[in-house]
Amino acid sequence: MIHNLSLFKDVMDLQGIGLLHLRKNPADVKKAYPFAAVAKMEGIHFFYFSFNNVDFENMKINGWIYEEGNWIQKQVDFPAVVINSCNPKTENQTKILRRLKKHTILTSFPVGNKMKVYKKVKKAKVFASYLIPSTTLLKSEELISFLKNQSRAVIKPLSGNHGKKVFFIEKTEEQYKITEGFNIMYFKEKELNRYFRPIIKVQKFLLQPFIECKTKNGLTYDFRLHVQKNGIGKWEITLIYPRISGNMKMISNISSGGYRGELDSFLKDEFQDDWRKVKESLEEFSLTFSAHFDTLYEHSFDELGIDVAIDANQRLWLFEVNWRPGSKNREFDVAKRLIPYCKYLINE
Repeated sequence: MIHNLSLFKDVMDLQGIGLLHLRKNPADVKKAYPFAAVAKMEGIHFFYFSFNNVDFENMKINGWIYEEGNWIQKQVDFPAVVINSCNPKTENQTKILRRLKKHTILTSFPVGNKMKVYKKVKKAKVFASYLIPSTTLLKSEELISFLKNQSRAVIKPLSGNHGKKVFFIEKTEEQYKITEGFNIMYFKEKELNRYFRPIIKVQKFLLQPFIECKTKNGLTYDFRLHVQKNGIGKWEITLIYPRISGNMKMISNISSGGYRGELDSFLKDEFQDDWRKVKESLEEFSLTFSAHFDTLYEHSFDELGIDVAIDANQRLWLFEVNWRPGSKNREFDVAKRLIPYCKYLINE
């Protein structure tokens, strides 16, 4: 919702949608053309621009418009809605985004790190039963204490790291087994402390009991639930797919060597007669959780990537919530919902 009356007036005076990206040329951005094509079908003005294209003094943008098979650079007015599809990398870009926010509606807002999401969901209670009990790891000694009650634990960075620097720890009778990617190490208690102390100093980590979710073949997997708002501001499922570790690693993240499977065939293989029931529960969770999660923040979200897994007892666990899920090879699917949602924001 628009809370500021002057912003509301500004938006009403503006037209169209702008896609903001770090790269200078839209030809280098895979999603730019699908967005332009869908905008044309929806009959709405669309252009592409980067941070250095914004002229606040004259309230103009030196943007790129797709016309007759080519991207052509033209000076355009500020758009009513900006699809802020990337994070600013410099202080100057951060300032530009902040100033843009005063004149247009942005589509995307951060959810915060893993602990912020965990605390919000836990406090709201409705979906708290899906959470893996989590704590922030401040000292290596806390890990030793944790492993007195849990035989297995996982340590992961508080902020998204594409499956990197995730440590799996298993306590045996005499030592601790540490797995990170393909690396396996064995430590005594003092060695474990010495190993993790400098790592925890440099970066903040989350500590959790290890929830095992494996295929019949022993491969780690989870599900990505990609959801988006549609042209009437309601949540829709863009795609649900399993992510499977393709190399016996304990991480299913695609950027860390996992691969994407097809939902129906995967569910049939893993759950057999129960596959339809499992699929329905994933679909229901996608929509009900997204609608609930939206209420926990001041800003509304345009899309979410929710990572969940199902254990051997068919219990669903919430792993992570991402505010800018990747859309590789489904740019048109994303555009078909995002552009109508932008129109909805303008009208709303």
